[in-house]
Amino acid sequence: MEYVQLTSLTEPQLVAYIQSLGQPAFRGRQIYKWLHEKQVTDFSQMTDQPKAFLEKLSEAAVIETLTIARKQVSKDGTVKYLFRLPDGNCIESVVMRYSYGNTICVSTEVGCAMGCRFCASTQGGLVRRLTAGEICAEVYAAQKDVGERISNIVLMGIGEPLDNYNNVLDFLRIISSDHGINIGMRNISLSTCGLVPKIAELAQEGLGLTLSVSLHAPNNTLRSSMMPVNDAYPVEELIAACRAYQQKTGRRISFEYAMVKGVNDTPACAEELAHLLRGMSAHINLIPINPVDGSQYSASDAKNVNDFKERLIALGMNATVRRRLGTDISAACGQLRQEAKGESDQ
Repeated sequence: MEYVQLTSLTEPQLVAYIQSLGQPAFRGRQIYKWLHEKQVTDFSQMTDQPKAFLEKLSEAAVIETLTIARKQVSKDGTVKYLFRLPDGNCIESVVMRYSYGNTICVSTEVGCAMGCRFCASTQGGLVRRLTAGEICAEVYAAQKDVGERISNIVLMGIGEPLDNYNNVLDFLRIISSDHGINIGMRNISLSTCGLVPKIAELAQEGLGLTLSVSLHAPNNTLRSSMMPVNDAYPVEELIAACRAYQQKTGRRISFEYAMVKGVNDTPACAEELAHLLRGMSAHINLIPINPVDGSQYSASDAKNVNDFKERLIALGMNATVRRRLGTDISAACGQLRQEAKGESDQ
């Protein structure tokens, strides 16, 4: 029997489902609040619902939950979770503390099919896509564990969010709902390696989130050597899609640029990057690449990163260097990985 995954349903979908069981619409709205505002994990906690109805509901549906298989706390306060899914697969999520509030970096897939050569998340390939409810459960489980409100979300963990488009869109609708945890779209950032058709589709959704594009190189030769996705959607197509996205949404785009020693960190690369993005409302986020087992790449030194940033600024670009958090527990950008089934809880 295939159970209905309640936490993955948007409010209209949940109301319609509850009505299909012969219940009034208001019960659907009540259950939605139990799931996403109060974040209950068991039907028995829905104390305003008829017991007979809850018994019937529990026979047909499930509340998607995660268990903490491992928790690590960095010296800088960053917390990394290894979450175990009901099917035994594991994913990682990271909570980062900033002056403006707590941010969670969530995974959207178990593994990743994109094959970026500097990223740990893709080393085992794609296992499966997460449901909207499972992505919500990352936020809820982490918030409950840290005991503080999570106010910002970045979809930059394991997986390519736009490769799981429909489930990610449902997650965004649920997580920003007034009747749930209500994290506003302006506090959400979605990162993509550059799936051009999906960027165009996302532009039509009318969302106020921040689009973050993993660029990492200013030309096709370099980018294809680092990111296989560039063979399908070369730099020219990607930037054209970004310009169209910006024109449609009016939102500034953040371009992620991982600094790799001797590969993409030269003055010539800085000049080429500035030329590529000129005329856009863009922010360039420079990321000294983090150590990943099995990767051939190493990070640019601090001076080179700073020189690259200053050259971009001199060329009229808005550029900053990302603060590195959680590197001592492999929780930084590019370091998250999908653990195999049966991973030890130690």
